[in-house]
Amino acid sequence: MGSGIVFNIQRYSLHDGPGIRTTVFLKGCPLRCRWCCNPESQSFAIEPAFDARKCINCGGCNKSPSARRELSLIPQCPSGAIFAYGKEYTAAEILDAAERDAVFYGADGGLTLSGGEPLAQPDFAVALLEEAKRRRINTAIESCAHVPWDVLRAAAALLDSIFFDIKSLESEKHRAFTGVGNELILENFRRLCTAFPHKPITVRCPAVPGFNAEEIPQIAAFARGVGSNVRFQAMEYHTLGAGKYVMLGRKMLDFPEVL
Repeated sequence: MGSGIVFNIQRYSLHDGPGIRTTVFLKGCPLRCRWCCNPESQSFAIEPAFDARKCINCGGCNKSPSARRELSLIPQCPSGAIFAYGKEYTAAEILDAAERDAVFYGADGGLTLSGGEPLAQPDFAVALLEEAKRRRINTAIESCAHVPWDVLRAAAALLDSIFFDIKSLESEKHRAFTGVGNELILENFRRLCTAFPHKPITVRCPAVPGFNAEEIPQIAAFARGVGSNVRFQAMEYHTLGAGKYVMLGRKMLDFPEVL
């Protein structure tokens, strides 16, 4: 069934689809949103990180704080201050974990794929969804859909519900704040609504001051106008991921309007 790189498995999730979910966060994303709250999701690689709050200055790594972000140092760190974002899993390992949670799912809960962009690891994402269907586990995805249509279509056929990110209707603004234009995303959304007219689709949009907060009504109207079965949800902007940039040794992209 293949394997992929996952940076978090969140159990008992209540906000990533209907019911209680097991949310699996896959690494890798084609976007670089300036406000990204999961910077550890952007790279496909397993990344070393350093949490200074956990460091006990034991001297075991014999490194300065700026040099402690090395995967090779993780086994030498007794406090867990040096750690990795990302681990390789097989589809069977992920679904075994989901099945252990199944007693809590009830009629609506199940497995949600998130990221990063889960479909940026297309073979692994589809393998996860296929195995979930084989085990009769409800499936959902959180996706920006900046992927080839064939990938999105293959995944959609295996999904019970879809949470689709639309961040702006203006391509140049979208490119300036996420690194890519929105043409592929909007075209995929139109094709998705046409190919799967009865599939529950929720369009989610982060309301980011200085970027798209004033555009929310237009995005909602567009989404509902394309698909008759589409719901819209505006998401509150936050900076809860700022500390992750520090642990990765990176700076959050310059975005003074919201920071």
